[in-house]
Amino acid sequence: MMYFDDFQISNDIKKAIKEMGFEAPSPIQEKVIPVILEGGDVIGQAQTGTGKTAAFGIPLLDKVSSAPYVQSIILTPTRELAIQVAGELQKLSKFKRTRTLPIYGGQSIGHQIRALKQGVHVVIGTPGRVLDHLRRKTLKLDRVHTVVLDEADEMLDMGFVEDIESILKEVNEDRQTMLFSATMPQEIMKLSKRYMKQPKVISINKGEVTAPSIDQVYYKVLERNKLDSLCRIIDSEEIDLGILFCRTKKGVAELTEALQARGYMADGLHGDLTQMQRDSVMKKFRDSTIEFLIATDVAARGIDVDNVTHVINYDIPQDPESYVHRIGRTGRAGRKGLALTLVTPREMKHLRSIESEIKMSIPSEEIPSIEDVVEKQQASWKQQLISIIEADEELTFFEPLVNEMLGEYPSEKVVAALMKVAFHREFTGEDDSYDFGDTGAASGMVRFFINVGRNVQLTPKIVIDEVSELVGIPSKSMGRIDIFENFTFIEVPEDSAPFVYEALRYSRLNGARVNLEPAKPRPKREKKF
Repeated sequence: MMYFDDFQISNDIKKAIKEMGFEAPSPIQEKVIPVILEGGDVIGQAQTGTGKTAAFGIPLLDKVSSAPYVQSIILTPTRELAIQVAGELQKLSKFKRTRTLPIYGGQSIGHQIRALKQGVHVVIGTPGRVLDHLRRKTLKLDRVHTVVLDEADEMLDMGFVEDIESILKEVNEDRQTMLFSATMPQEIMKLSKRYMKQPKVISINKGEVTAPSIDQVYYKVLERNKLDSLCRIIDSEEIDLGILFCRTKKGVAELTEALQARGYMADGLHGDLTQMQRDSVMKKFRDSTIEFLIATDVAARGIDVDNVTHVINYDIPQDPESYVHRIGRTGRAGRKGLALTLVTPREMKHLRSIESEIKMSIPSEEIPSIEDVVEKQQASWKQQLISIIEADEELTFFEPLVNEMLGEYPSEKVVAALMKVAFHREFTGEDDSYDFGDTGAASGMVRFFINVGRNVQLTPKIVIDEVSELVGIPSKSMGRIDIFENFTFIEVPEDSAPFVYEALRYSRLNGARVNLEPAKPRPKREKKF
């Protein structure tokens, strides 16, 4: 097994990777980083969301010096991707103090010019705005040693090929060029032949990824209620042994602490544990002293426990291969297994890409209600009470309080209240805990305001398709859609409104960055007499 420490990269970057909570490279990073470090041109066939930003970002940042000029340029098709890539590079270069700057249309060019004058090492930008700076001579690329074309096929689809060629002509010829693309159409191959020197082609497509025959299901959960949703799910399932997966070590530590505080028998497994601590946790899991093992993908490698009944993806895995590896830890030795995945509204597209790769649709289920949980747990709670009563333990010190309460309230109310205290596990109420108030919508609906309209070529079909895909609601359940020049109003069913809110807030519609807020009620018209 390979770790980031095995790469020939600076300690500053290794330290940043460790602080981000990543212990070992994903399959993509493991394959690509060593090839990039060799210094030649590289073509990588990779999808978004596979960890490719770090795959090119780590060796790129390792090469950047403290000299105050632009040493690397990354071209992306959209401003959203430029911001996202810049954010990741910033985290990776935390201890190296590399200055990164995203430049894109829609942001003040004056602000970008001032930032460039102060000295930037890595520019991440959209072709149009990069070309604008080159024409103004506010950006110089004559000393650039690394160029990255990210999501090249999308840039070509958006008509950027001429802009890209104009930019590449301005870049220092003595450079390393990397091109990443999900597909390899003829135009991409032409571009690579013209501007790259004997590139190494690395196919990091996930290939024929197939999921084992395990029952799979996903739950739509709101980010703010994720922990409560998890508790309801595990309380409504009959779990003998379960592995819960988190994306980072920090996530494992936080979830372990939260579940232990709520009385669950759980322990965490991550790369910072000594071998002795790891063995101790695994022994507890094998002996069923704990019900839940919480782990990162890396920490779970090598776990071979036959009677795991459930795998729960608390954080959705970063690629389909990880998904398949995770869920394959249940349903072993002919036993029945169940894989559950929690998906927040912003992760719906990620789930769809996993479904596409494993060539199956994962069914969804509703988060269990408190009533469902109580019904499911009744037998277990009853057994716990019987065992306490029959154990002849010393209970007399509770009797004064019991007698006092029974004198004031009916016995069934007292017992029900005590059971709620003992078994309720801190549930916070309904899942859709947003209160949108009066938004001027039709009965049973919530109306939202979106800050773009016809100015970004928005149409009712685009809105309906986007909301349906992101939130997983049928298109026919959408209500009224009013599109104006610079803004839009949409109506969605009340029960879907929290998911629409989390999915579309600060998201993209038709390629444009949007904000979405609950609408204000329509002003009442004065009656004319």
